[in-house]
Amino acid sequence: MTHLTIEPSILYVGTPVALLSTSNEDGTVNLAPMSSAWALGDVVVLGVGMSGQTAVNLRDRPDVVINYPSPSQWRAVERIAGLTGRSPVPDHKRARFRHEREKFAAAGLTPVASEHVVPPRVAECPLQFEASVVHSQLDAEGNFLIAQARVLRVHADERIVVPGTSYVDPAEWSPLIYNFRHYFGLGSELGASFRSETYDANRSRAV
Repeated sequence: MTHLTIEPSILYVGTPVALLSTSNEDGTVNLAPMSSAWALGDVVVLGVGMSGQTAVNLRDRPDVVINYPSPSQWRAVERIAGLTGRSPVPDHKRARFRHEREKFAAAGLTPVASEHVVPPRVAECPLQFEASVVHSQLDAEGNFLIAQARVLRVHADERIVVPGTSYVDPAEWSPLIYNFRHYFGLGSELGASFRSETYDANRSRAV
């Protein structure tokens, strides 16, 4: 193995895509794709650019739905990737982005009412986290908002849930992965962590 020293423009080595539903100041809904989210217990840490409408909404109105699309939905994600809810469009985005208030319609996705938060969920996403921001701060350079959102309710497509449990079946659930600005799904399973609660070693698959 020979390593090269490189300077990539981005560092998305392969992270799940999420669609964030947030509330605009006029009561409409913003829907934005992102891929900087990770879980710490029942809190999901979100990293969003300060120039986007999502950052404005999360700072002023804490409710958010973290919707996780499947690989087959990558085109819906890409349809709104070049759209922004900010008006006017920030100067540095004008060359590649355009303003769009109706993001659900633009993506071809369906809003469905949440149970604990104001923004709607994305009906087509197999996994949906209703959450509320409990703490937020800027990153070291002031370019990103780092928001900690406590998950209040999890909704999962019945096809990805182990029957009779609250476990997501990793053999059935496949997130959409953002890999150096390309979309991927998961490959075949390689094995399970010793901490897995859904793995049957005798059957060599999740149960």
